[in-house]
Amino acid sequence: TEDPSVTLFREYLRIDTVHPKPDYDVAVQFLERVGTDIGLACQKVEVCPGRVVLILTWQGTNPHLRSILLNSHTDVVPVFEEHWTYPPFEAVKDSQGNIYARGAQDMKCVSVQYLEAIRRLKAEGKCFARTIHLTFVPDEEVGGHKGMEMFVQRPEFRALNVGFALDEGLASPSDTFSVFYGEKSPWWVKVKCMGSPGHGSRFISNTAAEKMHKVITSFLAFRESEKQRLKSDSSLTLGDVTSLNMTMLEGGVSFNVVPSEMAAGFDIRIPPTVDLKAFEEQVAAWCRGAGDGVTYEFHQKCMDQHVTSTEDSDPWWKAFSGACRDMKLQLKLEIFPAATDSRYIRAVRHPAIGFSPMNCTPVLLHDHNEFLNEQVFLRGIDIYAHLLPALASVPPLPTEG
Repeated sequence: TEDPSVTLFREYLRIDTVHPKPDYDVAVQFLERVGTDIGLACQKVEVCPGRVVLILTWQGTNPHLRSILLNSHTDVVPVFEEHWTYPPFEAVKDSQGNIYARGAQDMKCVSVQYLEAIRRLKAEGKCFARTIHLTFVPDEEVGGHKGMEMFVQRPEFRALNVGFALDEGLASPSDTFSVFYGEKSPWWVKVKCMGSPGHGSRFISNTAAEKMHKVITSFLAFRESEKQRLKSDSSLTLGDVTSLNMTMLEGGVSFNVVPSEMAAGFDIRIPPTVDLKAFEEQVAAWCRGAGDGVTYEFHQKCMDQHVTSTEDSDPWWKAFSGACRDMKLQLKLEIFPAATDSRYIRAVRHPAIGFSPMNCTPVLLHDHNEFLNEQVFLRGIDIYAHLLPALASVPPLPTEG
């Protein structure tokens, strides 16, 4: 008696696309099979060896108009099975209808909701002026560097003629639905401290450890100030403040040797309201203040701060928010606190909204026992079945002649 859409969702969840060796081939075969069954055109683009972007297309009646892009990623993050109640790739459904699997929220649910909403609309005989493309991309969970980042530079992406994109959001524990119109710039910074080496029994001056202590103190003092700012202002969300965490610490060769070099890695996520140049000057000042021989280098440095308009005058936002209003969905506008493939879409000047229709649901992406209730999943299909006609029927824009 299970709804066929739920059965399909659970089938997708059982495909092991976990890093470091995601089974992309089986995932693409599954999605291609479903797309063909629905009657969608299929195209595969290998952006680099072993990394394929699948494109499924529902052609609009006016292909000259800019298209709607529905993006999702096929990979999922690793699991620690000993902390899971059920095996993370069996998609077990409990008596409450909760489906447990890695990817249940992030974001295989959205992939299947897109497909099932289109299946329903096509079965109803609907057609729209604008073409709808679905893209299923690899490697989002490891930065998207061999996925969307490369894809947006290719002629196959430009040929999609994108006007507006939807991508993943987050679950919401409350009645509201989170909508993300921008996201933080991820910076991964490695700070190296050079100092005087020597025997571990002596009070060596100007050591790498002393300098590293100053660096860590400066970085974590800023972290604490942002943490308190978030705590003291109820109007702020995690997306409104700069998060900073020390994630790596390296150095030393032996207990009795004072090392000549130490290094620390920091993961910093900066909201679009922050002046990035000024923030880098602050990082440089923290390093200078720790003494000579202290340098920093970036392992990731996203400088794009584009956000998508949520003004009532914007035709795309008007269509999206209007459809949500008709469904009586309460929206909460936020900056995404982490990073998604939306940043690459926005970087090539296409508006993108992050939205996963999961309210009254704990946020469990990357967590143990990730689950999604089947009724929440099915309601998400209903929501997309209302959203897509609104977006695909946006009247021709002035730039479209």
